[in-house]
Amino acid sequence: MAKSTAIISGLLGVIIVLIAYSILLNPPTQIPTIDTITQTTKNAGVAQDQGDGKITLIELFERTEEGVVRINVQRPPDYPRGPSGIGSGFVYDHSGHIITNAHVVEGAERVTVTFLDGRSYKAGIVGYDTFTDLAVVKVNATGDSLYPLDLGDSSSLRVGEPIAAIGNPFGLSGSMTSGIVSALGRLLPTQERGFQIPDIIQTDAAINPGNSGGPLLNLYGQVVGVNTAIQSESGEFSGVGFAVPSNTIKKIVPQLIQESQYHHPWMGISGMDIDPDLADVLGIQDARGFLIINVLEDGPAQKAGLRGTTETVEVDGARYQIGGDVILSVDGKTVRKIDDILIHLQREKSIGDEMAVQILRDGKVTEVIITLAERPGTNGITANSSNSTQK
Repeated sequence: MAKSTAIISGLLGVIIVLIAYSILLNPPTQIPTIDTITQTTKNAGVAQDQGDGKITLIELFERTEEGVVRINVQRPPDYPRGPSGIGSGFVYDHSGHIITNAHVVEGAERVTVTFLDGRSYKAGIVGYDTFTDLAVVKVNATGDSLYPLDLGDSSSLRVGEPIAAIGNPFGLSGSMTSGIVSALGRLLPTQERGFQIPDIIQTDAAINPGNSGGPLLNLYGQVVGVNTAIQSESGEFSGVGFAVPSNTIKKIVPQLIQESQYHHPWMGISGMDIDPDLADVLGIQDARGFLIINVLEDGPAQKAGLRGTTETVEVDGARYQIGGDVILSVDGKTVRKIDDILIHLQREKSIGDEMAVQILRDGKVTEVIITLAERPGTNGITANSSNSTQK
């Protein structure tokens, strides 16, 4: 009996040692408290997307809404677009500069900026650029009203990437819509001014009258564009909206603040894209490039020796202009159509810069160096355009 008791006691001792050793190697999971449950719930609301820094749409709105403003303008009674208007904007810096669209404030005699908390301020127009539809106004607001939004890198956008637009559609303040980037590098024609805005972002996020000038945001909480127009027959959103990219803002806005205007580089040509029919007429194997039809007098292109078309021929009942230089590339970048030239000028070039233009002339490829000058009051490089409506 004593022997059995000793054996049992020994086994119990071994079991106790094993249990203790197991606890040391694998401590039990802490029982959650009310505080830890609450903190976990809060963290779930922030919702990091697989650790890459992206946030939810809820967090995006809460993080940026205080930086978005409503802009009311008063114009003369006989102004073509009406005596009053509503747009959007967002805070650029702690000095009170607000970014919006040029067409929102153009012609305005009075501009009023209203913040999320309801406080309104009279604003002065610092400067605007119709060629990119960007404008800067300034308010003398206190620091606690100013929540500048971060500018992102629009060149990193990809088609299909989720984005969101915040603004005041139809005067409904603090509204957000979401969608994706549906295209990049669009050329946005302007019906009234006869030129094109290059490097535009296309989105299917709903943009309506009143959204103009508001931010287009990525899921990192950064501004990647300024909403500017929609493609529509009715004047209301139909699935295609456009925004000026943030990298254009970075280039244009500082000069608007310093000088009230932006000085655009200019070539001084007009023409048309090479399509398959025109390529056949010109004897070009690939239907790409830009045919120069007109070279403006005393412009950079004329001074560099570029040539426009010299005659018109008729082929299968259609008339074609021929004899002009065909631009194949600029600074080594292939030109498929006019968009490529305008985007390169917008992104990379300034007044006084030289640009290497590769052309096809009389069946031979050659290169011409052009020195860019300042664009005059009307656009010096044009192409065929499609319908769009600025909002």
